[in-house]
Amino acid sequence: MERNRSDEKNSGRLASGAAVKRPQITDALSRAFFEEWARVGYARLSLEKVAGAAGVGKAALYRRWSSKAEMASDLLSQVGIDLTRTEDMGSLEADVEALLRAIRRVLRHRVIKRILVDLHAEMGREPALADAIRPFQFARREQANAFMDRAIARGELPPTVDRAAIADFLAAPLYWRLIVLGGKAGCEHIRRLARMIAAAAKASGDE
Repeated sequence: MERNRSDEKNSGRLASGAAVKRPQITDALSRAFFEEWARVGYARLSLEKVAGAAGVGKAALYRRWSSKAEMASDLLSQVGIDLTRTEDMGSLEADVEALLRAIRRVLRHRVIKRILVDLHAEMGREPALADAIRPFQFARREQANAFMDRAIARGELPPTVDRAAIADFLAAPLYWRLIVLGGKAGCEHIRRLARMIAAAAKASGDE
């Protein structure tokens, strides 16, 4: 274990003497962080234990993130956006369906679904966490804006579409069904929900 903890410090240095941040150590820390968060909750989450579980020293962790809130913000932004990134599917309804499937995949994940419940509870008690998560929330909004921009360019949506309401509508029904109620969302439910959201998006721009 001690040899592993010194790997990054001793095996890779820049010409200036600064330690190289090895990707495999970053990945190990990321996995350990999410596993520990899911296991004990954010309030009891210890970065020292995260470093130990990853097989590295605390210095390796603090070279990447200065605090628990910063680590949560950075990793959630990376994982959350990567897992829900979708391509142009050619139509508003198809874009919405693809995004809903991606959101469902995230909400079904063993670790992520436990973290999300804890995250939303802790944001009300921990201002630093709430502030740190804002960039992640803004990034999710930008994903919604991207498919609405495409729909506007195709002529499927008016420029006056209520972007904020539709962005809320994208994730909220699935979160409520899968996380709060512990229900299921099969393919037919996803297709039906996509039709409803696409219709709501069109109606939200009516004057």
